[in-house]
Amino acid sequence: MKKRKKNNTPRIHPFYTGLLIVLGMTSLNPLMAQPETIKIPGTDVYFEMALVEKGKLEKESFTIQIDSFWIGTKEVSFDEYILFQDLEYDNNTASEGIDYQADAVTRPTPPYEDFSKGMGRQGGYPAVSMTQQAAQLYCYWLYQKTGVFYRLPTEAEWEYACLKGNSDFKSEKDLDNSVWYYENSFEKFHKTGLKSANQLGLYDMLGNVAEWTADYFLSENKYSQYLGDSTAINPWIVPQRRHPRTVKGGSYDDNPEDCTCKSRLKSKAKWQARDPQIPKSKWWNPDSPFVGFRIVRPVQQPSPKEIEAYFQKAIKY
Repeated sequence: MKKRKKNNTPRIHPFYTGLLIVLGMTSLNPLMAQPETIKIPGTDVYFEMALVEKGKLEKESFTIQIDSFWIGTKEVSFDEYILFQDLEYDNNTASEGIDYQADAVTRPTPPYEDFSKGMGRQGGYPAVSMTQQAAQLYCYWLYQKTGVFYRLPTEAEWEYACLKGNSDFKSEKDLDNSVWYYENSFEKFHKTGLKSANQLGLYDMLGNVAEWTADYFLSENKYSQYLGDSTAINPWIVPQRRHPRTVKGGSYDDNPEDCTCKSRLKSKAKWQARDPQIPKSKWWNPDSPFVGFRIVRPVQQPSPKEIEAYFQKAIKY
């Protein structure tokens, strides 16, 4: 786990908007679409999604165009993720009309220790310490269970939703009202949704736990070169190997300057260094209890063939 030393100098919490600006940002009292509630088949477990309308991001010399999508209002909780782990549950509750059989190979192995480090599991705590591949496999499982395509957000989608909700803090009071970070978290993550939501109704976009995106990590300069100098439409940096992948938003263990919409973190192999398995588990990172994820659903659903092709590209070990 990362460690921070308390900074005794006066805190300055600037409003970070210089790098990435959302065109048509919502007003202080935006008209938001009603969140959609989804029940996981065969359970009483629900999650909510908010609609993010299409728009553009301007970044230095190029424009990013984003289509409309739905995004989880909260980070995926352990209560949701444990259903993915439970083979017995899954065999008995496949969604009606969908031919699905549980497969022990494509679900998480039992962790050999409490990877939440005792910070909290069931009862609304975020699921943590999974690899990015495991987060994507959760999305694939949810697709198989429901017939609806869910996935991790791209870095561009995540950042667009964050800024469109006006998440970056403007003052120390705003920061403490909406973000779990190093100085107010007691060095642990908390149940999702305890802080105030942003203007899109999204909780914990900043702080609490950092969040996986679907993208392979490129430095800011290389990211710009990859997209070129014209309009990029729904860009996704397809993974080339297991690391590094892009993580967004900062965590309970971070300082304010690392809990912004534009802050980025690259995944590291050392997050899995203490895993005793040979080869290393494709499911768990023992030393990343500060990383979780939330899911998105495109408004325009791709075909089954396109969905399978996506997961073939996205899940690489």
